[in-house]
Amino acid sequence: MRLLIHSAKQVVAITDQDVTCLPGRSMNSVVVLENTNGGVAVAVDDEGKIAAVGSTQYVRELWKYDDFDEVIDATGKCVLPGFVDAHTHPVWAGDRLDEFAMKLAGASYLEIHNAGGGIFHTVDKTVRCSSEELYQSLKDRLLKMLQAGTTTAECKTGYGLETDAELRLLQVLQRAKQQLPIEISITYCGAHAIPNCRGKTPEEATEIIVRDQIPQIQILMNEKLLPVENIDVFCEKGAFDTEQSRRILQAGKEIGLRINLHGDELNPMQSAEPTVMNLACVTYGMNMPEALVAATLNAAASLGRGRTHGAIQKGRVGDLVVIKAEKWEHIIYQLGCHHHLIEFVVKYGKIVYSSTN
Repeated sequence: MRLLIHSAKQVVAITDQDVTCLPGRSMNSVVVLENTNGGVAVAVDDEGKIAAVGSTQYVRELWKYDDFDEVIDATGKCVLPGFVDAHTHPVWAGDRLDEFAMKLAGASYLEIHNAGGGIFHTVDKTVRCSSEELYQSLKDRLLKMLQAGTTTAECKTGYGLETDAELRLLQVLQRAKQQLPIEISITYCGAHAIPNCRGKTPEEATEIIVRDQIPQIQILMNEKLLPVENIDVFCEKGAFDTEQSRRILQAGKEIGLRINLHGDELNPMQSAEPTVMNLACVTYGMNMPEALVAATLNAAASLGRGRTHGAIQKGRVGDLVVIKAEKWEHIIYQLGCHHHLIEFVVKYGKIVYSSTN
């Protein structure tokens, strides 16, 4: 057996049902296991899967003659599922310090974008960096996310825009997927903006994506050189309209990619109806269980991992976070103190971060 976590004050299983997500009002509560006589334990097998969850006495009895590679004493502590971040842009270079000052002065996103800033500024800095420089900065960001409890992350391209640059970003993400302990779901986001070189129109950019970039990605996927899972489009004024976005997403879907979307972010584009009603309900006034479900099981579901990640159940992957608190809500309550609160991060039953080291 790979790992035993024992004597926990709480183990937040999220759900005890065989479900891939918790929609609507079912997000209002999570399943929390507690046991006053010896606490709760989680055992992970040699394949990195959860083998048992229950009282410490029960789990220890199951493997009383077996050794565990690692043992964590979680007395007085809580165990949660590893967090899943379903929307990140982690591979880029440069910064937008000047734009931050512009925003504080009242400039809008589109005003900055139309002035050549925003995405365009980052694209310019990114394409000038070597692949090694991009990888090292990506590695630093992802390891910091891991230390904060994120065990699975969706990672987008989108700061290359041109075909060769986008393929290079995908290759950088592939290297990170192979070499780093955090799990990565790669998203192709070549339709993040209209390339501002050579005066391309949105329609011209759409054609290049559909007829050039996506077919090249398909070839690399078929040759097992790139494990791309998702496609994303920025459907917005000044970027791709609803019909162009639909064509790009459909082309991605046809080569087996799951659909993501930046939609109705700045202006009502009618790109995400009636999802908008759902977003309106959950974006404002979420309670703590809803926030936790959104950061675990439901985020996993959005990446096609709703049956394997995001909950602490027998058969799911052993992605776990141990926090130094007697109630799980401290992970939300103690804003900005995660480096003191999180003691262990576990990926597939292996300790990938320990605050004591």
